[in-house]
Amino acid sequence: MTDQPLDWQELTNLTRGQPFVVERVRLAGNGVAIEGEFEPPQLAQLGVEDQVFVTAFVRCHGSIKEMERIFGVSYPTIKSRLNRIAQVLDFVETDPAPSRTDVIDRLRRGELTAQQALSELEGRA
Repeated sequence: MTDQPLDWQELTNLTRGQPFVVERVRLAGNGVAIEGEFEPPQLAQLGVEDQVFVTAFVRCHGSIKEMERIFGVSYPTIKSRLNRIAQVLDFVETDPAPSRTDVIDRLRRGELTAQQALSELEGRA
């Protein structure tokens, strides 16, 4: 390998879609290197074509009509590809359900009534 940095697209082409682990990360600004096992970001693990597709989708602000125009394909084709990509990406929960411990702690502090705590624990909040 060369000392020239690879971009994610080149790395994806090089690995041909096979899983890989990054073992060394170097901060360009100060040369600090960290060694270990790092999993690349999910989007970097997609094939090049899917990376281009996701990038276009984001740049189109999620407009499927615009994606149809750019790629010259039908609505069902765009939806099918989005669904396929979505299946390989982990969903990041942005508003996780409160844990039992969190609810009990809030109840003890008087932030919740007993009924509110029960509702949250039952998932009805």
